Amino acid sequence: MHFIPEDLDDYVVNHSEDEPELLQELTRETYQKILQPRMLSGHYQGRLLSMISKLTHPKNILEIGTYTGYSALCLAEGMQTDGELHTIDINEELLDFQRIYFDKSPYGKQIFQHLGNALEIIPSLNKTFDLIFIDADKDNYPAYFKVIIDKLNPGGIILSDNVLWSGKVIQPLKEDDFSTKALIEYNTLLKEDKRVETIILPIRDGLTISRKI
Repeated sequence: MHFIPEDLDDYVVNHSEDEPELLQELTRETYQKILQPRMLSGHYQGRLLSMISKLTHPKNILEIGTYTGYSALCLAEGMQTDGELHTIDINEELLDFQRIYFDKSPYGKQIFQHLGNALEIIPSLNKTFDLIFIDADKDNYPAYFKVIIDKLNPGGIILSDNVLWSGKVIQPLKEDDFSTKALIEYNTLLKEDKRVETIILPIRDGLTISRKI
């Protein structure tokens, strides 16, 4: 989804940081071998995730929704040298694919994969986090917020992807459209919860930055 004309969007991408070679390789192989390759964060959003991570310099990062590992590698670029990134996904078939690219990166030993239901896994993690990225099943976004907020350190950041959902959040809601309903609820929750301050960036499919007060 483009919020500005495509030629201007191309200009923005071309005048932003280049995509690292490893991530170019990961993108190519994802498109060649994996279903739904558009789920990748991609070059521009990946560089944004990297920049936010570098600005916040988190020790511990939590990611909900790994897919092929692209966004995890972007977030890891700003992680402290003694930090950890914990990433959760429900798709067992992608574990080995993710691990190959994690181990090709400088952060392989700092990235920990978790397989299963994030709502069950997160409470079992004996850690607090400085940066959390949510990019998983949209129906559970409100539930994810409720389970991560106490795991987020004061001043910590929550990044939430796809919050504009191709513009569906402002269109008449269909009764059986549970994902859009959940995202509308989630966006309202972030706006009204006094524990966080929030801003939505209208880039790609919408990215929210929420800071815990």
